[in-house]
Order: sequence, then C-alpha cells, then structure tokens
Amino acid sequence: MTRHPPGSSPKRQSHPARVVIGTRGSPLALAQAHETKRLLHKHHQELRDDAAVAIEVIHTTGDIVLDRALSELGGKGLFTREIDEAQLRGDVDIAVHSMKDVPTFLAPGLELPCMLPREDTRDVFVSRKATALAQLPPGSVVGSSSLRRQSQILAQYPHLRVVNFRGNVQTRLRKLDEGVVDATMLALAGLKRMQMQDCATAILDMNEMLPAVSQGAIGITVRADDSVSRAFLQPLTCARTQLCVEAERAFLAQLDGSCRTPIAGQAVIEQQPVERLHFRGLVATPDGQQLYRTERECALEDAIRVCAEAGAELKARVGPEFYALVVDYVQEQEREARARKQSRAGSS
Repeated sequence: MTRHPPGSSPKRQSHPARVVIGTRGSPLALAQAHETKRLLHKHHQELRDDAAVAIEVIHTTGDIVLDRALSELGGKGLFTREIDEAQLRGDVDIAVHSMKDVPTFLAPGLELPCMLPREDTRDVFVSRKATALAQLPPGSVVGSSSLRRQSQILAQYPHLRVVNFRGNVQTRLRKLDEGVVDATMLALAGLKRMQMQDCATAILDMNEMLPAVSQGAIGITVRADDSVSRAFLQPLTCARTQLCVEAERAFLAQLDGSCRTPIAGQAVIEQQPVERLHFRGLVATPDGQQLYRTERECALEDAIRVCAEAGAELKARVGPEFYALVVDYVQEQEREARARKQSRAGSS
C-alpha cells in the first residue's frame, strides 16, 4: 500500500507513485527531473520500480509568456510560482529547479534541503558568424534575456547591441539559425545536461563573463513538514555544492536579487593547499556603464558570513542612486519595447 508524505492533497493521494516530482516542461527541466528520478532509483531500493517515481509537468508564467522581458514580468519567481503552489497544495512531493531561477527567499512552507552535484558554471557564446564576442562587427545583435549578460557584454563591447531573446535552448538556437540575432549566450551546464555541448561556439572565461548566482546547480525543494521526502533526498545531496550555492545566495540576499538588477556571483572551493572558498561578485547597470566587482577568500566554515559581507560591502559602494538608475533604465527599456510592439500591431 502506498504511503503518502505529510500534507498530501486528495489528488496526490490518488496517485500510485511513492514520489511525485514537480517540474517545468522545458527539455532542460525534464532532463533535470529525470536525473533526479534516476538518482532516487539508484539510492532507494523501494523506489527502483519505474512507477514508484512520477514526473508531473507544471507550466509556469515564465514559460507561457515569452514576448516580454523577464524584468518586465517581475523576476525570478516567474519560473517557480506555480510549482511552489502545487507543492504547497500537496499535489507534488518534491520540486526540481535550476537554482539560478529560484528566488532569494523561498515561499513560506517550503525548504531546500537538497542540491545535486554542480555542473560547469560557465557561459557559452553561440554564433554562426564569429567565434568570439570580440570578433562581432559593430552593430551586431546579441540575443539575451539576461541583464547580467547584457551588462557584461556592453561593458566590454559597447559597439554591440543586445536584444531580449527568450525561449528554451532549442527555440533560441532555431532563432539564431533563422538570423533573428547574430549571436546568443547560454549556460554550459544546461547544454551538458541535454548532451548539446557541441552547440557551443566558445566557452567563456569567467573574467569575460561572470556567471549567475547558483548557475549550474539543481536544487530540490520539499514542504517543511514532509520528513518522508526529505529522507529520500538526503543521499542525493552534494555538501560542497550546497555550501557554494548558499554562500552565493547570501551575497545575493544583501542586494536587490531580482531580474531587474544585473548581479553575478560565483563561489568556488579551491585547494591552496588546504580547502578555501574563493568568491567573486559583480553588480552593474544594464547598459554596462557602471560595473562594480568584489572578491573574497575564506575558510569554508566562514563562507556564508563572508559572502554576505561581500554583498553588503558592494551595496554600500554603489549607493541608493545606483538602484534608482537601474530601475529608470529598465522601465525606459520596457516602455520602448511596448511602443515597438504597439507600432508593429498598428501597421499589420
């Protein structure tokens, strides 16, 4: 007889699976959910029957509304809100997320006890016309929905133009082939998980493109009172990944961690000769005109405190005027985008 985790809804109780995984429906999200399912099979004898773990696709606002920038729609929660709601209702037991999509503060009632081993955190450059950003001629169009990427591109290559470019990896590559843009940027981790790393024209060094906070990490949430699911997840957790991601998120928590502010941050555990955590963080204006960096190194036990201090220090350096400038810039870009859309609609 199936045992259901605490807080399960009537819908969930009618499901025969021992564990129901909630996920977005993109190819990358499904690849991550299936990897979680594989690991649950591997670590738990009672879950090795294929029907013991089920995957339920939940469509989020961020997946449905693709014609507007993330900053205009309201930020990271767009990719998790509907999944959070299904989990809190008890319809699904665990939810698998790309950690860079997870808001800095979780919805009340949810916890994040598990992170899988982290993939390569770097970004890649993809183009049919050049082998590097530096080779793109003036006026070339780079497609990206990320203000973090936009700011770093324009800081180094102000002669390029960055436009909003949304959709899953397959959609972006198709648009690239159709000539909608001259180049785009993707996370190497996602390509690797879908076995599509050959699509990358070049892998970017972190000195050229500092990755997003939590990039390359998969997090799994549970309801706070669900001890059954938490026990299933315990052997899947990578402590080193969890430490680095929690340190990065501590940095982010000190700043305006929404999609309206370009923020990057990466924590890496290095041997020197003992293990130390090396952190680099960045905050910028979307146009790349102002870019502030910070860097820290510390013992592992001090990682979260030190990275939080790095975020506080950076926030103090940029000052309140910086955030006002960012908001003004983003709002102006959104107004221009709406005007262009209305103009196209009126001429059709």
